Amino acid sequence: MKINKKNIIIYVCLGLILAVFIILLFFKFNMAKNLKIGNNKSSQDMVNDILNIKSYETVIEVDVKSNKNQNKYLIKQRYNGDNDNCQEVLEPNNIKGVKITKSNGELKLENSKLNLVSIFENYEYLSENDLDLSTFIKDYKENSGSRCTEKQDEVLMETISNNNLDVKKVLYIDKQKGKITKLEIEDTNKKTAVYILYREVNVNS
Repeated sequence: MKINKKNIIIYVCLGLILAVFIILLFFKFNMAKNLKIGNNKSSQDMVNDILNIKSYETVIEVDVKSNKNQNKYLIKQRYNGDNDNCQEVLEPNNIKGVKITKSNGELKLENSKLNLVSIFENYEYLSENDLDLSTFIKDYKENSGSRCTEKQDEVLMETISNNNLDVKKVLYIDKQKGKITKLEIEDTNKKTAVYILYREVNVNS
């Protein structure tokens, strides 16, 4: 049987087209896998990542609302275990530079020029350490009522404070990025509410 050169060229071209088609399908499949919500992580994986954080640095915007007034703060936090836990006020200017360090259950304030009593009055949740991400993680692990729910674009971790069983705390995680976005703290009567926005969270190894 005589093979026509023209037919050979056609078969080769068809083979190449088929090969290219298979390669494209392969890459498309792998891209689809990589584009899953949360960088290929499930919601439970994200929760586990948060619960396994051992040390971090972050800058947070804090909005404290009560029946009488509303206060806003910008705070830098560093946590490297119970022996290295520090919060520094960046804003407002009248209390800028105030450092609160907690070590082995002791609370240390650094700024002798300020009225410490008024600071405690304005920083009820800060003195109780409820603004710390590490405190939320501890509360979530220790409370049997802690739970995780999902919205369309967010994962919500909900627990109550060990300092006060009437205080509810909810941590929000962006499902697309797998990053913490905010923390809400409020008592059951909603007399006081604290809203924390995380500008950044740098988790240390």
